[in-house]
Amino acid sequence: MNRIILSTESGADLPKDLADKHAVQVVPMHVIMDGHDYLDGDLSVKEIYDFHNRTKKIPSTTATNVHEYHEFFTRIRKNYPDSIIIHIGYTSKASSSFQNALIAAEDFEDLFLIDALNVTGGLTAIVMDAVTMLEKEPAIEPLQFIEKIKSKVPKSRLAFVPGSLEFLRAGGRVSNIAYLGGALLKIKPCIELIEGNLVSIRKYRGEISGVAEKLMRDYLNQYNIDREQLYFIYSIGLNESIKQRMNEIANQSGFENVIWIQAGAMISTHSGPGGFGIAGLEH
Repeated sequence: MNRIILSTESGADLPKDLADKHAVQVVPMHVIMDGHDYLDGDLSVKEIYDFHNRTKKIPSTTATNVHEYHEFFTRIRKNYPDSIIIHIGYTSKASSSFQNALIAAEDFEDLFLIDALNVTGGLTAIVMDAVTMLEKEPAIEPLQFIEKIKSKVPKSRLAFVPGSLEFLRAGGRVSNIAYLGGALLKIKPCIELIEGNLVSIRKYRGEISGVAEKLMRDYLNQYNIDREQLYFIYSIGLNESIKQRMNEIANQSGFENVIWIQAGAMISTHSGPGGFGIAGLEH
């Protein structure tokens, strides 16, 4: 039987050790900073934060283009002849990346694309669930496997609070007035992926330590998350004591496994240092 190969974008923030272990192929998106176009992964998050500290500007982010997808799928097919490629893509509602992948895919057979309608840990949750399904049932019929992955897309739940309103302001996502009010009151928006769109659904007030705990409680009350696996997402600068507290709550709540994901350049560019998020799959 032909081997099934899974792929996704760098915007999934799939940890490299997991990608390598399970042979998940990852195509980089782009970060444009100070006139230079970097592949996501070639530019460290620290460099982005240093750039903002110097200029009060943030980089812009762009999608993987059609040519890059074509090269990416060609390389997979060369490395895994006769493989069936299933690409689980970054939400089409926030990037043109998925549309570009669709265009490139027209030149390939046995290549299937799934719009995950999610980003970062929410996308990783779907990818890793697919990895687990495939390992449990390696002889699964490809079309059945694809339908099973698609059925998990609406069950992936991601919620996060950005570390810095200053980054949201620099990116044009909040006004100066809203920023000043939020900064004075220490207000942090909670952002979720709703049908693939980034939506601010509530606001928290206070230090990130308390906010992270409130977010966790609200998330678990709102969603019936599968206790087998939970993902925590953080951007550089989140205090270690907060991570320990989140691990304690996850353990108390009955989660069997927790994986911490560091937000890469794509997400960190918009969230700023010290951000925190949660992702998992509902039953």
